Amino acid sequence: MSEWRFVLSRQWAGYLALTVIFAIVCCALGTWQLNRRAEALAEVARIDANYDADPVPVAEALPDPAAFDVDQRWQVVALSGEFLTDEEVVVRNRPFEGSSGFEVITPFRLDDGTVFMVDRGWIPQNSEGRPSEAAPAPSGEVDVTARLKAGEGGIAGRTSTGDELATIDLGELAERVGEPAYTGAYGVLVQSGADVDEPPLAAARPIRDEGPHLSYALQWYVFALLGFIGLAWAANQERKGLAEASAAGESTKAATREPRRPKREKRDEDADVEDGILDRR
Repeated sequence: MSEWRFVLSRQWAGYLALTVIFAIVCCALGTWQLNRRAEALAEVARIDANYDADPVPVAEALPDPAAFDVDQRWQVVALSGEFLTDEEVVVRNRPFEGSSGFEVITPFRLDDGTVFMVDRGWIPQNSEGRPSEAAPAPSGEVDVTARLKAGEGGIAGRTSTGDELATIDLGELAERVGEPAYTGAYGVLVQSGADVDEPPLAAARPIRDEGPHLSYALQWYVFALLGFIGLAWAANQERKGLAEASAAGESTKAATREPRRPKREKRDEDADVEDGILDRR
């Protein structure tokens, strides 16, 4: 155990602390990826449960016009009433298949007098950056279906310009209409038949994909483990280096130490001296 005594030094305590911090950060990132995967799986479950479900009356789905549950996303609701074409607006900077354009938002007055905001689809921008032409909303009493989505709220620094809005801010839209309106959610119009290929274009079906979050999470946990493995490897290398240095030092001391003459050689020298004296006599 004396070979490993160096790991008790302040320097190696610092290395251990850095490794622990690194592992904590990696584990936190791994947990974050697992949470993102859970959110993706929840969204997949919503798509499966709501996207192709039978429509329900909007008043039944949203008894509180100002409330919306995230699990209601993509729920199909039935609307009966008329479009308020004079109150129609567009929302700028909306992407669609790699292009930028506008979302057309047309308020829809329900039979009970409450207004529900309907996203009729996407239109491209013209050469001047303005909304291009699109088919008008049907007039008179109509029955349509839409899929629920939460309102976006406002964004600091982004304001409306005339009939062009920065976001689908349901509160602002309700103020524009000046009538009781749903402010918790709006609806993406369900299109069918010939209307599908004509602007405003319907959004594509959401993708059922949980993403690579699980593999990313496992990678972060492996990185945390590798941190400790790397620390152990470095400590072992340090131990070997200290052992080799100690062995080299002992060899140098042994080589420079003067050897002691054996006692037998001393006696042989004394005998030679006595023989010399006798010869001279």
